[in-house]
Amino acid sequence: MKTSLDADDGGSVYDELAAVREAKRGLARREEVAVRRARHSGLSWAEIGTLLGVTRQTMHRKYRKVG
Repeated sequence: MKTSLDADDGGSVYDELAAVREAKRGLARREEVAVRRARHSGLSWAEIGTLLGVTRQTMHRKYRKVG
């Protein structure tokens, strides 16, 4: 396992981490839209949480302002 950045990486480690950061941001936006649509379609916090693999309480805490 590498524990330091090697000079020959050419920034690829940084590029990969930046790509992961952007993917997480995109996924968070996608989740918020999906949760909003699910709530407007009548799904409960428990149903949404089950589909996303988290608890009802987690969904409500995170998205209570969504609706």
